[in-house]
This record gives sequence, structure tokens and C-alpha cells, in this order.
Amino acid sequence: METEVRILKYHPKYKADFIRLNYEWLNAYFEIEPYDRQVLEDCENHILAKGGHIFFALYNDQVVGTFAYLKHEEGVYELSKMAVEKSLRGQGLGNQLMAFSIRFAEQHHWKKLLLYSNRILENSIHLYRKFGYNEVPLESNSPYQRGNIKMELMLKE
Repeated sequence: METEVRILKYHPKYKADFIRLNYEWLNAYFEIEPYDRQVLEDCENHILAKGGHIFFALYNDQVVGTFAYLKHEEGVYELSKMAVEKSLRGQGLGNQLMAFSIRFAEQHHWKKLLLYSNRILENSIHLYRKFGYNEVPLESNSPYQRGNIKMELMLKE
């Protein structure tokens, strides 16, 4: 059974949760890269001021999930920094965040979403494919050292 959440836009009072949730999963599977620290700890300048967005999933008024869009160019955004509270994984929160992220992008008439991941995150890759993302060639100057897969979702215009 899915846990119903409210998804809210960025508010500074949730910034610590944005950092905490992302550091938690990054530390579990990888190392936190300098780029991660910059984007997470100064998200106002590295994401929001550059035209990106950050969202939070709240359950019983507690932040249990998050994700961000990093603007690459007009109509092209990177889905990034998606994280779900460890104790609630497998309860449909990822599905809700993915569905919301695509609806939001379509409502804003974006052309394409892209993301970077790592093949070790099999559940995440499965989720992305389930929502229509397809693998595309990974450029040699990928922003993430751990990234070994790039995926894109072409949106309806």
C-alpha cells in the first residue's frame, strides 16, 4: 500500500532535510563528491538561482523524500538529488515523486528530462525505465565521477 505524501516546493526550513536525505544514500553506496557538496549545501545558488527547482515529499509533516531539477538549457532539465527516507523505501514514494516530476515538467512545457545514475542502483534504474526514461550515451565530461549511465525522457509537446 502506498504512503500518500504532499509534495511542496522548496522552503529554507527543509534545506537540512535535502542535505540529510541525499548524504544518507550517497554515503550508503558511494562517496560524497565535491560537486555534491556544492549543490546540496548551497542549493539556493547552484540550483534555484540558476532556474532549477527543489521539491519535498512530506508525510505527517515530516520530510520523507526530495528531488531537484537542475536547469541545463531552456526546456531541458536534469532530474537530480532524488532521495527517499530509508525506512520508507519500497512503499511507493519513488513512484509518486517520479509521477509528480513528469507532470510538473509537462505542465511547464519542457522538452526533455535527463538524469545521471549508476548501474549499481538497480531499483532506481528500474524506476526510471518504468516511467519512460531511455539510456543514452554518457558524455566523457559527466558532472559525477560515480555516474556510469545517462538516461533521458522526451516529453510531450
